Amino acid sequence: MAYVIFLAGLAVVLGGLTWFAWWAKRTGRGSGVAGAIAAYEEFYRTTAHASHYELRQQADRKSETGSPDDL
Repeated sequence: MAYVIFLAGLAVVLGGLTWFAWWAKRTGRGSGVAGAIAAYEEFYRTTAHASHYELRQQADRKSETGSPDDL
């Protein structure tokens, strides 16, 4: 019986985390979670932290569109 209660609790926790991820993406509030993870990675994994900021810079960059005369 203890296993059933444990598995039910685990299913509730995983369902809650799944719902939170869906909600954060839908409302655009996932950036706070990304910032918290970046702070963790800065302390424990410096290469992952540098990669995080590089990816954010790439996402913020706008590509230059050339004119039709460049063809």
